Amino acid sequence: QVQLVESGGGLVQAGGSLRLSCAASGSIFSINRMGWYRQAPGKQRELVAIITSGGSTNYADSVKGRFTISRDNAKNTVYLQMNSLKPEDTAVYYCNADLKRSRYISIEDYWGQGTQVTVSS
Repeated sequence: QVQLVESGGGLVQAGGSLRLSCAASGSIFSINRMGWYRQAPGKQRELVAIITSGGSTNYADSVKGRFTISRDNAKNTVYLQMNSLKPEDTAVYYCNADLKRSRYISIEDYWGQGTQVTVSS
């Protein structure tokens, strides 16, 4: 069974920093895209950042210049470095991965359990 485990969330003051981590484990043949999404109370889940297996990245306009996504392919782990945090960044952050469990199975989406990030003013 494939599992994504997130860590690194917490409470910080505006202007502070946090680093989120997400490790994929289980029967994995290969991982294509990994990314981070977030959902604030009463709002729709939104894309924060994504990174391909080759290192190409894409960010939401609201976090450009402040957040950096990276990955360690050997460890099947993706990171999100969050700097200059704002109260509007407060949300549950979810890890996502598109991966193949074997060479004979198509790419599937997997999600982490989510980690809370709270930014106080």
